[in-house]
Formats: sequence, C-alpha cells, structure tokens
Amino acid sequence: MRLIDITRPLDPEDINKLPPERRANAATMVPEIEYIRPKVEGVTAMCGHFGCKPEDLPLGEGWGAERLHINTHMGTHLDELYVDGLVLDLRGKVKGGEGIALDALKAAIAANPGKITKGCALMLRTGQEDHPLGTPGFFNYPGMTREGTLFLASTGAKILGTDGLGWDRPFPVMKRVFAATGDRSQIWDGHFAGRDAEVFIIQQLHNLQALPTHGFKVGFFPLSLARCSAAPARAVAFVN
Repeated sequence: MRLIDITRPLDPEDINKLPPERRANAATMVPEIEYIRPKVEGVTAMCGHFGCKPEDLPLGEGWGAERLHINTHMGTHLDELYVDGLVLDLRGKVKGGEGIALDALKAAIAANPGKITKGCALMLRTGQEDHPLGTPGFFNYPGMTREGTLFLASTGAKILGTDGLGWDRPFPVMKRVFAATGDRSQIWDGHFAGRDAEVFIIQQLHNLQALPTHGFKVGFFPLSLARCSAAPARAVAFVN
C-alpha cells in the first residue's frame, strides 16, 4: 500500500508569491512561523537554560522549535474522516470564476468506473494543479453552487472536496452577482447548502493528479483545536 499526501504545504515564504493587493488578507493561505534555529536562537536559549557555552553542545547546536500563527481555515482543512475516495475529473469541463454545472458533475461521475458508496469522499479535480499559489488562476477557480452541492450530497457521499481555493465560486464573483441582482441566495450558496444536506466540505486539496480515480481510501487528520470552527488537516490517500 502506498500513502500519497494530498495536503497543501504551508510555507511562510508563500507570502512572496502573492500579488501585493492580496497580502493584507493572506491569513487563509500563508502561515506565520517563528523559527527557533539550532545554530542561532536555539543555541542561545539552550546555553541560557543550562549555563553552558556553544562549544559545550554537540556541533555547537541547541534545540530547534517553531512557533506557529495560523488561521484554522488555512490550507487543506476539515474534520477527521477515513472513507472510500473517488476523484471526479472535471478538467476541460469547467472554467475559472464560474459555477460548476450539474451536467459536468454528472458526466464526471459517469466517466468514473468506481462506485459511490455511502459516506464516501468525492474530490473534484478541476485542474488547479496548473495554477499554483500566486498566479491569477489560483484565485479564479471553478466553484460549486447550491444546486451542485445538493446533487453530490444526494449521491450518498458525505465528504465533498475540491482542489480549488474555496468550495464556492470566488468571492468577487459572488459579490458581483449579489450587487447586480440583490439575490441573497447567491452568497456562499455552496457552503450554505450544507444546512439542508449534511456534508463535510474540504478545500485546497493538493496533488490529486497522483491519485487513481477510484479504488482507494482517504483519511483527513486535523489538528485537535478546542472551540474552533475548522482545523488544518493532513489529507492522505491509502492506495493499494
């Protein structure tokens, strides 16, 4: 059995990949990490603690540690689950900044030789591997609508995932539609569909191209954070 990591890496250097206008609101994309390096801060702290000198330590190194400042909705995040997984290949059938059509979802399911089992995970491969963090396409991803979300929930799947930055259409798209129409149902409609059909939504899946379309298990292992609305998760596929 192979384990394939499908978790988006969290790297504070990613802030430099973002356009300037995005950096002020990068909390869900980029962590802040204070590094305690063994040869620098770590050796100073350790010498202070033990009353020793750097030359008293092996290779002159102290301990290493990191302090994290992260948003609970950063990167790949969800609750802990371990279920059957299917990848629905939507590449070429969806467009950035638009809602994913019901026909595209049905066609992707029909093209997948796997079987949707009760409680399984349906993971949408929209082609975001071609749009890394910092590129325009990363922010202009194809998104789900209320109709599409309820349809996927009706199949018996319980976990709905995407390789996009978010589950819904991009926020500027939803905002523009709402401003033009005044239709409140256009606000975060993919997420709010979960009020009528319970599903777990996972966003920013990574490396879906390394998976088969079916015949594997997938697990999501979040940090155990008290009183939080989400948690970064380690997403791992178990492939025979």
